[in-house]
Amino acid sequence: MGHTIRFDVLTLFPGIFESYLRQSLLEDAIQAGLVQVHPWNIRDWTQDKHNRVDDRPFGGGPGMVLMAQPVVDCVEAVQAKAEPPGKLVMLTPAGERLTQRTVEKLAQEPRLLLLCGRYEGFDDRIRQLLSPWEISVGDFVCNGGEVPAMVLIDTVIRLIPGVLGDDQSATDESHSEEGRLEYPQYTRPRAYRGLEVPEILLGGNHQAVAKWRREQSELRSRERNNRDNRDKANGGCESSDSNK
Repeated sequence: MGHTIRFDVLTLFPGIFESYLRQSLLEDAIQAGLVQVHPWNIRDWTQDKHNRVDDRPFGGGPGMVLMAQPVVDCVEAVQAKAEPPGKLVMLTPAGERLTQRTVEKLAQEPRLLLLCGRYEGFDDRIRQLLSPWEISVGDFVCNGGEVPAMVLIDTVIRLIPGVLGDDQSATDESHSEEGRLEYPQYTRPRAYRGLEVPEILLGGNHQAVAKWRREQSELRSRERNNRDNRDKANGGCESSDSNK
């Protein structure tokens, strides 16, 4: 068997992943032995008699902060459960943006531990002690790191050989090259609500189709880049927070 990957998801809500793991492409990859996903409950490592894993922030402020002890103990225990210990990824707004280039790097790892935050985030000693790879899925706010973890898993498994029915699919997709978007796709019927499939796709001339697709990809990419540049020139509207 070629390259496979294991995900260990460290979360306060492992039940969130029950239905996710049964979705078609991921479930098929798991059954084929190409992907493993193991959710773990951080609460199982708390030393607090009330099973608490969070507390008020020193210095005051709203909300609660995830305590260092249960998180650090959970990470170290899960790392010890299999070899290799794996690369620890912390889903945090302070992390680098998840791009296709980052996904390609992640897909080279045999094992990833995905640390999902909640509340107002992590006690910073977790970061200092464990030196995780900090990743953010975007400039927006999620209730926790579970959905970003699913996003990361979804993007990474597509690059594991054998997961997609046709490995060329990952090569032709948007962002497979920096700044490039995929060409438009069509299927039956040929006409729908007054919109018709471009004639060039119906004639069976594969060279002409390939040329048209390249041109459409370049056009879409150029339009997207122009729009992004206009947004930047107008000051944008980005938030500094995401996925806690």
